[in-house]
Amino acid sequence: MNSLKYSTQTISKKDIISVSKVLKSELLTQGPITIKFENKIKNLVGSKYALTVNSGSSALLLACKVLSLKSGDLFWTVPNSFVATANCGILCGLKIGFVDIDTDAWNISIEKLENKLKIAKKKGKLPKLIIVVHLGGLPVNPLKLKKLSRKYKFKIIEDASHSFGGKYYSRKVGCSKWSDITVFSFHPVKIITTGEGGCCTTNQKKYHEKLITLRNNGIIKEKKKFRSKNLGPWYYEQHSLGYNFKMNDIQSALGISQLKNLNIFLKKRNQIAKFYHDNLKNLPIKFQKIEKNFYSTYHLFIIKLDVKYKYLHKKFFNYLRSKNMYVNLHYLPIHLQPFYRKFGFKKNQFPVAEEYSETAISIPIYPNLKKKEQIKIINYIKLFFNKYA
Repeated sequence: MNSLKYSTQTISKKDIISVSKVLKSELLTQGPITIKFENKIKNLVGSKYALTVNSGSSALLLACKVLSLKSGDLFWTVPNSFVATANCGILCGLKIGFVDIDTDAWNISIEKLENKLKIAKKKGKLPKLIIVVHLGGLPVNPLKLKKLSRKYKFKIIEDASHSFGGKYYSRKVGCSKWSDITVFSFHPVKIITTGEGGCCTTNQKKYHEKLITLRNNGIIKEKKKFRSKNLGPWYYEQHSLGYNFKMNDIQSALGISQLKNLNIFLKKRNQIAKFYHDNLKNLPIKFQKIEKNFYSTYHLFIIKLDVKYKYLHKKFFNYLRSKNMYVNLHYLPIHLQPFYRKFGFKKNQFPVAEEYSETAISIPIYPNLKKKEQIKIINYIKLFFNKYA
């Protein structure tokens, strides 16, 4: 059996042809293909605006930047995410706090968030921003989150890097109906890929305009916004500091082609997830709980050992790796990273997220994973528990 990754890209001949056409064209970047890709994204998710960038991390940083928060403002996120979810706020001069996760869905615990907000209000230390993460492709409950946002006056960024194509209450993740900005990633292991890439969706024009400027080094090219008049056609102005975070037309062409297979990708991931559920349900492991009215993209298929078998976590991980399965852990707790310990975070502060990281493993799931490979994965997992549990 070839090495089976926890997730990987699915590239077709049509994808390659689409990219080749751009390579033979006049414009490799800042051409019409990226605009076309953005329009397709916003139409797909149901948002007013979509802006592509060169990575999901860049999208998170820009999303934080455009919210007009002040240096020293507080933001909260979850410990069980990739570090970029937390880094974006720190890079904007914000102060970080964490909220522990739910024991069943492994997303932010709305109950713990509400309790923490009540305490913060009494202390006069409410966050100005909450960044939620749709872990593995499972969306956070947007209605409960928005209700708290209205009461406690914080902005919301959805880190939907795992959830392109996900749904909640018949709406697509990215519609931004219940948040200020939604962020996607198009890294090769994600639902669709542009090689590397990301996107911000929003319904607010002011955010979109700021995103455009920041993506292009803070440069303005619209005449009506110029502060000087009667200048030549070559003229542009820089109004702020920004970044070169543009997505090029080569990446966008791949993205447009990938979009044509999005529904197929999602269907296959969900079929594999069901097959795993059906065949592993009697083992001492736990699956991510999905509520009614929610649709997961299953970017990840996470299995979590029963707590009493926590001591087998490393052995289980190494066993699966020895069977040519490139399983992984998503994620190590951010607050226990050396950089974040500098802010005073320590072990046992967020016990559910910490226990999760000591028991969870992401097993292979991607559209091209063959049935015989799925069966082998299931059989190896069963063999392990028969031997050690």
